[in-house]
Amino acid sequence: MTTANRTNELIPHLFRQEYAKMTALLCRHFGLKHIEIAEDIASDTFLKASENWAVHGIPENPSAWLYTVAKNKAKDYFKHQAVFEKQVRAEIKPVLAEAEKEFEYSSQHIADSQLAMIFAVCNPMNSTEAQICLALQILCGFSVEEIANAFLAKPETIKKRLLRARINLRNDHFQIKSLRSEEIESRQDAVLKTLYLLFNEGYFSKTEDQIIRKDLCSEAIRLALVLTAYPLTNTSQANALLALMCFQSSRLEARADQQGAAVLFEEQDKSRWDQELIDKGNYFLVHACSGQEISRYHLEASIAYWHAAGAENKWEHILQLYNQLILLEYSPITALNRTFAYARVYGKAKAITEAEKIDLKEHNQYHSLLGYLYADIDTAKAIGHYQQAIKLTKSKAERQTLVREVERLSKK
Repeated sequence: MTTANRTNELIPHLFRQEYAKMTALLCRHFGLKHIEIAEDIASDTFLKASENWAVHGIPENPSAWLYTVAKNKAKDYFKHQAVFEKQVRAEIKPVLAEAEKEFEYSSQHIADSQLAMIFAVCNPMNSTEAQICLALQILCGFSVEEIANAFLAKPETIKKRLLRARINLRNDHFQIKSLRSEEIESRQDAVLKTLYLLFNEGYFSKTEDQIIRKDLCSEAIRLALVLTAYPLTNTSQANALLALMCFQSSRLEARADQQGAAVLFEEQDKSRWDQELIDKGNYFLVHACSGQEISRYHLEASIAYWHAAGAENKWEHILQLYNQLILLEYSPITALNRTFAYARVYGKAKAITEAEKIDLKEHNQYHSLLGYLYADIDTAKAIGHYQQAIKLTKSKAERQTLVREVERLSKK
């Protein structure tokens, strides 16, 4: 493989892995007011890497090379740009001096910067939805389309929400420094929801050819571990969310076949489940349940626990947990998932009535569920719903699975 080809393979991987970290590190030193500059510097750094490495070869430590270049670009910008000389010289000069003296890119410093950055981005000046959108874009590298899918919203709506949120963020004087307890308390709900959505996009991607994006799942778990490692953010909900991620991640290897198509839960090879991750899920779930608090993360982690446990009567427990979750925080997707559990307990015929009450005709998962429920009752209706789900899904891998079901039913 040529140097250019190896560079073309490595750069996208490093971009997804390091871009958000680099932006957080730059903002830690130069302030949220200059977040667009930080993003531009990070982007220019990767552009320089693609040009330099293709000619001179990939350096021994690519990540260190990137952070060194980013540091030098940041210093050059503030030394030579007119905006620095005329408008903000007095304001950020002390910060620049600190940056030149203490600009580090150790793993701990990057972790600290990202923890502070995500709480800075989840600013109460913005609505909760806007906070989450902004954090998904800046910290997690989500595209507008990915964010729109996560919120079941139109891309144009997300663009407007991001624009307003960025304006508010620029006007805020929150610094990427040590976190105070009151700042954590006011922002932690949005932080947890951001990590939850990040993990979900990785666990069941709606916008990529692959149904599973392990890089996003790993990033969500890494950030959640950062939360649990810091005393003020090591809360019951944070532990419950981390337990949920571990349980779900334990099945990642079994969720897709060699062609990338989804493998239904009942058909998964349980020998491919990761027992170490299940054990970690148990560990964090125990820590999450040390108090009296019950959140959506506690309930979803408990549902995932029963899936991993594989007990014969698990579906009764899972349905009870979904009933609690519906009462605590209703969502159409939760209702669809509850209906699947309902079918396992009371049968598909009764579950069809439950599913049709949800009436989510514009969502592919609604039609996928009805296709599954009708499969042994009315083949024509099942095929019709699966075909509608095929039209609505944006996932190539999910489409393959649905087409396979239509072909199977058509042979009956």
